[in-house]
Amino acid sequence: MILLGSTGSIGVNALNIAEQFHLSVDTLVAGRNITLLNEQIKRHNPKRVVVMRDEDRSLVQHTNVYAGESAILNAIQESESNHVINALVGFVGFRPTLKALECGKKIALANKESLVVGGSFVDTSRIIPIDSEHFGLWYLNQGARKVERMVITASGGAFRDWPLEKLSTATLEDALKHPNWSMGQKITIDSASMVNKLFELLEARWLFGEGEYDALIETKSLIHAMIDYTDGSTTAHFAHADMRLPIAYALMGKVDTPIVERIDLTKIGALEFRPIEKERYPIWAIKEDLLKNPARGVIVNAANEAAIERFVRGDIRFIDISTMILSAYDHFIQIPESIDAIFEMDEEIRRYVRGLAC
Repeated sequence: MILLGSTGSIGVNALNIAEQFHLSVDTLVAGRNITLLNEQIKRHNPKRVVVMRDEDRSLVQHTNVYAGESAILNAIQESESNHVINALVGFVGFRPTLKALECGKKIALANKESLVVGGSFVDTSRIIPIDSEHFGLWYLNQGARKVERMVITASGGAFRDWPLEKLSTATLEDALKHPNWSMGQKITIDSASMVNKLFELLEARWLFGEGEYDALIETKSLIHAMIDYTDGSTTAHFAHADMRLPIAYALMGKVDTPIVERIDLTKIGALEFRPIEKERYPIWAIKEDLLKNPARGVIVNAANEAAIERFVRGDIRFIDISTMILSAYDHFIQIPESIDAIFEMDEEIRRYVRGLAC
């Protein structure tokens, strides 16, 4: 496999699956956690390694080390491996997805931004989703029953139980206190604002086609997806939150070996479901319009990434992230008609958000 984002949680889980099933690793692409990367190199012996920053190359304990976006694209093109796991975070993952498709490779996709910004230019027939929610929808949608609605779940993020009047004082430290697990900085902030779930709905729209999609909060994160059928019945995908399960299916197609521990419902007790309310998650106000106009995802993604940069620097409050996204969504009305247009719009939207007054 070619593993993009090897030192993140998804990358670590992918390497666990590779070790369990004796799968070879052709290429590792990592960010700045060079210590972990060197441990992975010793364990999996990849042919090549790519890091984001040129200054980190000398720290990597491998003879074939490259740096930068162009090196990632070259690695995808030159590798004989037919499997790419794209676990990069953010817009930076879009070009590698396009390159992998251009080279005829199959993509196990965790980089939701690839579909959020450019779903109309991506051949989803060669993409296997490895987000828990989309894997759950795929897992349930294997029969011949007619689907009425697809539903994914959310944890609610760091502020799901906060009094609304306190949100204006929320700090970066507060936003990173996820109630259920530990994740990277950006995705944890996206979880707190519900942007992450908005993106996942849009991703589902591109993966499974036109239809009705929705999300709700399930506080224990044990149900990842549900499907309502036209006959009035509903099925749900229960599983412990463990990325090894979707990764194993993405890499091998069929799995007959235990991957995760089965859920004991008698130990769980009650499950709690909540609606996603606009008062707590203002970004939810554009959900329906975005699903009707999915090509506008580039606006939301660029505005979100630019706003998060400002929040992390301390320039704006947490609640300003959603405000700035909504402002950009109202300001930019054009639809990108080419891949080049997506990159041009991305830069323009980021400039707009960086210039917004708090």
